[in-house]
Amino acid sequence: MATLLAGPSLLSELSFARLIAIAVIVLKVTGYIVSLAAYNLLFHPLRRYPGPRLWAISRIPYARMQMSGKAHRIILQLHQIYGDVVRIAPDELSFLSPDAWNEVMGHRKRGEEENSKDPDFWKTQKHSVISANREDHSRMRRILSHGFSSQSMQAQQPLIQSYVSLLIQRIHEASNGGSLPLEMTSWYNWTTFDIIGDLAFGEPFGCLENAKYHPWVSLIFDRIQGNAFNSVIRKFPCSEFLIKMLVSKEAARKFRTHFELTKEKVEKRLAIEEVRHDFMATMTNTNEKLKLTYPELLDNASILIIAGSETTATTLSAVTYLLSVNKEILRKLTDEVRSSFNTEDDIHLLSVQKLNYMLAVLNETLRLFPPVPNAIPRKAPAGGNTIFGRHVPPDTILGIWQWPMYHSPEHFLEPESFIPERWLDDPRFVNDRKEAFQPFSFGPRKCLGRNLAFAEMRLILARIIWNFDLSVDPRSEDWLQKNESFSLWKKPDLYIYFSPRK
Repeated sequence: MATLLAGPSLLSELSFARLIAIAVIVLKVTGYIVSLAAYNLLFHPLRRYPGPRLWAISRIPYARMQMSGKAHRIILQLHQIYGDVVRIAPDELSFLSPDAWNEVMGHRKRGEEENSKDPDFWKTQKHSVISANREDHSRMRRILSHGFSSQSMQAQQPLIQSYVSLLIQRIHEASNGGSLPLEMTSWYNWTTFDIIGDLAFGEPFGCLENAKYHPWVSLIFDRIQGNAFNSVIRKFPCSEFLIKMLVSKEAARKFRTHFELTKEKVEKRLAIEEVRHDFMATMTNTNEKLKLTYPELLDNASILIIAGSETTATTLSAVTYLLSVNKEILRKLTDEVRSSFNTEDDIHLLSVQKLNYMLAVLNETLRLFPPVPNAIPRKAPAGGNTIFGRHVPPDTILGIWQWPMYHSPEHFLEPESFIPERWLDDPRFVNDRKEAFQPFSFGPRKCLGRNLAFAEMRLILARIIWNFDLSVDPRSEDWLQKNESFSLWKKPDLYIYFSPRK
């Protein structure tokens, strides 16, 4: 009986002990959060940089912004309030001055540390030329640069032309004499993925032939947005646990499938014995001292597919839209293209280089709608760095956001307007800060594929303008404003009418 009577009392004591333990844990966690917030706001080495207080206290506002799809616009608003350098997270700075390209990403003297790529951003592709340390980057760049030389581009021209011809043929077929609008974000992606697939792996993805995405290409798009989400989460404590908790099993399965398909494509290409002038030949035909490891081969092949397709397709989508809604600019470009060639066969990688107005159109498109709108973050070295005369502590994240840089009225007159003449010495734009415009990045790590990208875009656009008159479907009249940014753009459908040239 005594034991039974003692039971409830003992249970009460145990419950009370649990409550005390929980209260102690809650108090400790709360105390840690409050202390961390106070430190970030009042004592952190970045405390004197301007920016919103809540963003200085915690990474939560920054994370919400990144996942909103409107980060590019929010960053510009913050710079307009706080100036050229803004603290956008406890340990992160954003720069808007054109001089920041050199301060953050420029060449460094021998023995001087660079601001390296942020490893959290590139964790799933840490063996690629983009994310490599300084020494490995130099080695990989020497290897890969041969694939982007003028000689290589000439050797690749018949292959590129064949896919552009297939695109023109498919547009003729699918547009039904101009009566049916085509969804061009897909058509351009199909074209660029087929080209880069053949250049990297020795075979296309069959997107143009089948007028649909190859399953692996669809996995790449899923991965782009997933990587943006993961890179935000990695800045929080227990990030890998959070990623496992928050990422669905389906997303994890797709990531594994993407990796396995990359391996399968690489190994299939390596088994080809015939001589090919493609990127895989460049990556494998080198001496032992420079040779890429197998993980480097996989990651660089994966990077080439994304960088060599999605960004080019994005610019082609944007320029097609902008021309369709700016009829006078479209007329000028049409006059240039159709008066510069006698036949369509005269349009090739070399001949399109004389189209000066087209280059201005593409530059203005890249300014209004850069393929990489957000920052590709750098990280201050172990000894810190001096930027604009101020010491930046070690491990500070440093970012230059392209879309805000190009849309700042401090840098460009009428920044929201599509005016190709600003790139043709029009005196109205003599005060434009053209050095701010770096769509292919800056410094020793600037994009290797710039010349190939421009050649490909000029060729595709010239042949489309040669063959068709363009007009936008009413469903896509506000296409530019509907785009969301997640490192790269999440593009809505773009419907365009292609009337065969009369």
